[in-house]
Amino acid sequence: MSFTNDIKKEISFAELDACCAKSELSAIIQLTSSLTISNKQLRLVVRSENPTTVKRAVVLLKELYKVQTELTVAKKSNLKKNNIYIANVIADGREILTDLGLYTENRGLLSHPTYLIVSKNCCAKNYLAGCFLAYGACNSPANKNYHLEISLTDLDHANFVVKLMSRFNIEGKVSKRRNKYIVYLKKADSISDFLRILGANESLYEFEDSRISKDIKHSIVRMDNCEIANEMKSLKAAESQVAYMELIKKADKYNQLDEKLKNVIDIRLQHQDYSLNELCESYEKKYGESLSKSGLKHRLNKIESIAKSIQESDVE
Repeated sequence: MSFTNDIKKEISFAELDACCAKSELSAIIQLTSSLTISNKQLRLVVRSENPTTVKRAVVLLKELYKVQTELTVAKKSNLKKNNIYIANVIADGREILTDLGLYTENRGLLSHPTYLIVSKNCCAKNYLAGCFLAYGACNSPANKNYHLEISLTDLDHANFVVKLMSRFNIEGKVSKRRNKYIVYLKKADSISDFLRILGANESLYEFEDSRISKDIKHSIVRMDNCEIANEMKSLKAAESQVAYMELIKKADKYNQLDEKLKNVIDIRLQHQDYSLNELCESYEKKYGESLSKSGLKHRLNKIESIAKSIQESDVE
């Protein structure tokens, strides 16, 4: 089962007050239903490839309007031939649409519900839940990219959904994909917040658990890469230091150096793969003198300067 279906199933089991049930049903009906004429009445027909969505619509219709429904299953005519679950509502569709804020006598069918349907925050949350039940999708948290979207057919409706999200400090964005308008979230924090307001707590826990594990793994990889980079840098610096020291010895300038510089050369040539900290420890053990990292760097820089002077004199 996909992560999207897990979210939808979790949402569909929530018990709602009448106002919240109406707002959730308003979203589902607007996105999944069509109108037919039967016995001089407008009838609603709910269609979806997701049985959970149709079942939720039927349950809410019965709770709110005490209507009967006829359920059928059809096959899509495309190559995938997915099932389409259909619920024919045996009641006056116009009355239901009016009560759901989707139809008025003056304006006819609306691009989004009237404000009364989503005036309370709890109702706004459940309207968004209905939108996700109808045409929402969310990548598995194990996926490389975070992505949650709701597919809509009308730009005004898409902007309405984005505005509802902003009420909960969630920044949704809209893009057009063929003849659809997609409201989407790509930030992990935004997806977590959205799952939270939907009341999909188990899915939220799964998402956050996977996200934290992924972030920890990435942090470890970054730390490892940083350590490797630092180690490579240290090895490269050590190679340069050894080259300068060998140049000094080859030019018979080693014995002209003071004792402290000769000690550093001896330690470095003896331990060519040591870090500066390890060289300081070895220096103290061998010569009984404490040498700080900055002190060691100062002596190495002096050795480098002497070697470069030898190079310049050889060129002349």
